[in-house]
Amino acid sequence: MNAKTPPGDAPARLGPGDVLRVGAAGLRSRPARVFLSALGIAIGIAAMIGVVGISTSSRAQLQVTLDRLGTNLLTAGPGEDFFGDASKLPEESVGMVARMPGVESASATAKLEDAKVYRNDHIPEGQSGGISVLAARLDLPRTVGLTTAAGTWLNTGTARYPAVVLGSAAAERLGVAAPNVQVWLGSQWFTVVGILNPNELAPELDAAALVGWDAAAAHLGFDGHPTTVYTRARDDAVTKVRELLAATANPQAPNEVEVSRPSDALAAENAADRAFTGLLLGLGGVALLVGGVGVANTMVISVLERRAEIGLRRSLGATRGQIRLQFLTESQLLAALGGVGGVVLGIVVTAGFAVTQDWPTVVPVWAMAGGILATLVIGGVAGLYPAVRAARLAPTEALS
Repeated sequence: MNAKTPPGDAPARLGPGDVLRVGAAGLRSRPARVFLSALGIAIGIAAMIGVVGISTSSRAQLQVTLDRLGTNLLTAGPGEDFFGDASKLPEESVGMVARMPGVESASATAKLEDAKVYRNDHIPEGQSGGISVLAARLDLPRTVGLTTAAGTWLNTGTARYPAVVLGSAAAERLGVAAPNVQVWLGSQWFTVVGILNPNELAPELDAAALVGWDAAAAHLGFDGHPTTVYTRARDDAVTKVRELLAATANPQAPNEVEVSRPSDALAAENAADRAFTGLLLGLGGVALLVGGVGVANTMVISVLERRAEIGLRRSLGATRGQIRLQFLTESQLLAALGGVGGVVLGIVVTAGFAVTQDWPTVVPVWAMAGGILATLVIGGVAGLYPAVRAARLAPTEALS
């Protein structure tokens, strides 16, 4: 392969296997330097793969959440009137909404502004812990998708008496871990009958103490006007129901009704995550560029250190093209080594983070393929100048 070419004959050709062997031999002679240069590439690729993988896993978890909770939940609440004062929904709004075409179920809560809840009657009034007190209809769990972590939801009996169900955050702030204890609510004792699980589509219920509609009227001065109407529509009727919800909830003043779709908030949060992902990808690109500079530096130093080898090969008949190909191959192998290591490291980081968050692990194939392709491009660019420089060395100059 390296024998001097006889006069008049064409230079010996290097097959693909020969090129890889020669390039790999150059890397094996400097293992520590190769490792550090490949590590720079690997960190950049791992950062990009990890960012894409974690973002994709997060979106997959969001989709799982939305599939479980449904994207067909709508809410309507009172806005402001023409003079900027708070408006009210009619007492009949829930029944009117429930009769709309395309609506599967409707329920409501009402915020009791004057009622506060405390762990006992010795706590100062100002230390309410940010817990709101809500009157709730019995069909609220079916409409919103509430589940209990302990105890039970209100029923026709407990909804008329001083009984309360605590949201997950409210129970934690009050120090209540199980039902059948009493809390001080609205200047009297209420018995905790249940504790709710967290709910992503109605997070306002997590930090709330919910009492029965009738009990709120009898013990807490509730006037019967709901403050939030929850509506579960058929999937194919969500848009139509959303358009008519304000006019149905308050026919006299539909412009004073605020309609929202809780799943939109989750989608907006996901969009913000994607913007942050773009920033992190930019940082990963910078790390990748630094790794490419490290490869270029390694190859330039390699050319300077191996002048004698280059001169010997040239004197034995190796062409400039073969020398150039040798160093380009070394650069590509070095970058590919870092790229493969970076992809593996990125997958491990993604899987580890996803497991800790109880998310599905999703790493797009295009991200892995793109990472490898990026390293090959970087290897080619980083190795081009050193390869050209090595090929330009004359045998006598290199051996001197």
